[in-house]
Amino acid sequence: MAIAGGAYIVAALLFILSLGGLSRHETARGGVVYGIVGMIIALVATVVLVIQRTDWLGIVLLVVAVAIGGSIGLWRAARVQMTGMPQFIALLHSFVGLAAVLIGWNGYLNDAGIAANLIGIHHAEVFIGVFIGAVTFTGSIIAFLKLSARMPSAPLVLPGRNALNLGALVVFVGLTVWFVITPVLPLLIAVTVLALLLGLHLVASIGGGDMPVVVSMLNSYSGWAAAASGFLLDNDLLIVTGALVGSSGAFLSYIMCQAMNRSFLSVIAGGFGIEAPTKGEEETGEYHEITAADTAQLLADAHSVIITPGFGMAVAQAQYLVAELAQVLRAPGIEVHFGIHPVAGRLPGHMNVLLAEAKVPYDIVLSMDEINDDFPGTSVVLVIGANDTVNPA
Repeated sequence: MAIAGGAYIVAALLFILSLGGLSRHETARGGVVYGIVGMIIALVATVVLVIQRTDWLGIVLLVVAVAIGGSIGLWRAARVQMTGMPQFIALLHSFVGLAAVLIGWNGYLNDAGIAANLIGIHHAEVFIGVFIGAVTFTGSIIAFLKLSARMPSAPLVLPGRNALNLGALVVFVGLTVWFVITPVLPLLIAVTVLALLLGLHLVASIGGGDMPVVVSMLNSYSGWAAAASGFLLDNDLLIVTGALVGSSGAFLSYIMCQAMNRSFLSVIAGGFGIEAPTKGEEETGEYHEITAADTAQLLADAHSVIITPGFGMAVAQAQYLVAELAQVLRAPGIEVHFGIHPVAGRLPGHMNVLLAEAKVPYDIVLSMDEINDDFPGTSVVLVIGANDTVNPA
């Protein structure tokens, strides 16, 4: 136990270093390595604990489960293309939510040995863990279906959708109190169904263009689901890691909402991105069509160019051509920068990953806040598949 506890502490520190490394282009590779090493340490420590506590049948089941899960993960990771990464990540989030639901149900069905003075806390952990996990599961499935174009990306608008969401939360609080007092199976079934429907409605009511914030928020939900599972399993590493993922995902979602001038609460409540524009605040301009030859001449005569990519570049897989264009423009001394909006693409950092894949230098890829002041003095701004972020109204 002492060795496993020490291993969990080391793994948790590596996960923190991983988050720090992933915050910058230059250290991202090191951040990934920290995360991989931390996960290996955590898995080995957990396997050793299971071997010490269970019989040979449990060990066989563990080995089979790890082998199947690892094989499927390697197979899918090798086959998925960069354009399919958003829906792949959403699908992975759904597995975390489903695992939390199963752990919660197992905690309820096998609660022998819980001290009498802790049984109420245990039942609250079960109920909350199942609720968060179920919301994460169906929400992530809907996000996966929307991102993969298996269902329409248009938001589902039900009458009184905000009242439905708020009512579901009120019912959940009431059921939690009831379950702690009287922990009967029908209540657990009821909250599972309620949470599954709530997760479905929350994400279905969000438009496909606003999926980056949704993916980030689902990442946060999956973290809190993992933390809830950690309390049930008495696993300190799950609690710490879940809290890290949950808090970082929520903070990232908040930053992205600020960048889009959206309300953070509207993301959590659903119906994000479908507000009608306020009359009198729209800016209008005259549309001018331009040919490829005119565009080439405009770029050749420019002294500075800002390229603003979006999801359209990802769909067309044009990042290599865009990188080549930037290289051609920089050769005669034209100043070229990339301006990345926080919600460009279909997941946080989507454009950064694509440009890194195309070997675009890190120092010319700037965030919205870093480059906004440069637009007035720029000769040409080239918007590539990013009209939704340049002109979201």
